[in-house]
Amino acid sequence: MSRSASERGQLDLFQALPGEFAVRDAQDLMSYPFFSLSKSHRTRPIEFAAGSVEIRVEAVADHGMATIWDADILIWTASQIVEARDSGIRTSRLIAATPYQILTFIGRGTSARDYHRLKAALDRLQSTTVCTSIRQPAEGRRHRFSWINEWTERTDATGRPDGIELIVPDWFYRAVLDDALILTIDRAYFELTGGLDRWLYRLVRKHGGRQRAGWRFEIRHLHVKSGSLSPFKRFAFELRDIIRRQPLPGYRLALEIEARGRRLLAFEPCGQAVDGLVPSGTPGIVPSGTGPSCYREPGSGSSISKDDRIRGRNLESNSESNSCCAAPAGDKPAHGRALSVETHLRNDKPERPLGTSRRVQTSSVPPGG
Repeated sequence: MSRSASERGQLDLFQALPGEFAVRDAQDLMSYPFFSLSKSHRTRPIEFAAGSVEIRVEAVADHGMATIWDADILIWTASQIVEARDSGIRTSRLIAATPYQILTFIGRGTSARDYHRLKAALDRLQSTTVCTSIRQPAEGRRHRFSWINEWTERTDATGRPDGIELIVPDWFYRAVLDDALILTIDRAYFELTGGLDRWLYRLVRKHGGRQRAGWRFEIRHLHVKSGSLSPFKRFAFELRDIIRRQPLPGYRLALEIEARGRRLLAFEPCGQAVDGLVPSGTPGIVPSGTGPSCYREPGSGSSISKDDRIRGRNLESNSESNSCCAAPAGDKPAHGRALSVETHLRNDKPERPLGTSRRVQTSSVPPGG
């Protein structure tokens, strides 16, 4: 008997629930580089290592690597499993659903083209393999899996299409139910069109519930943590454009520069940002509660924020996520006031005394910086 046939025979079928409910995401998937941030065909592996965490994501040439848009299917899956568990319904790694249920939940259309894209996404999720040390009980152990063990199209007694079945890996299933807390995310996440926008929202949301006063990441570390194939200068340019646009629902972003030139991306909840960790057993619906993003397109010459506070690094939330590189000799954490200044980012130079940082105006961003 084949492995897949044996696995299917041992699993009870969980029928996906109808209707709308809170959107949930798994913290591990929000924290680390598991997906391609581009819709282009990627076969180059993602390799990431920080502390005890190691990740390698591999793709096959036929389908390419699963993208952050494909991950919407996993968000749907996590939302289904948690909603069922909260309702006292027995869940399983073997899930049956209609394409319509999945597509409408994640904000997609339901045309024949959308159905075709859904199948292509399932193929990428099934063919992409992950090898990671995350949540392994012994040092040196690695867990290897695909995002979907298998999927198949169902037919009814007359041979007509009757939805799909998919099996999610045990690593993901345990992350949703057993080993970690689940976070609600804003449904507006599905409206974000840029891969970097989506990745950044998930990262910010992961850390947003613990430090409402604000926090920051070193941009060079964000580049490493994203798994992006873009050169650092291009990545930094795209981040500055995100700061200018402010598209993330419930969060305000700003650029800070330390005295020695280190660039930091600062985050701060605003409005009715989703707050707190939501255990998988939480009864009832937990709405995301966020409306549109705090700011859309700032007018020319207006600063991102008038707040001059220097934000502490998010050590409490995740000590790994602040910096990928050792600080230069003699460098110390910044203290003092951050200034809102009007400057072109490509030409800015440290002007404050050692130990200070400044807030940078980003409403006008030159290319190539």
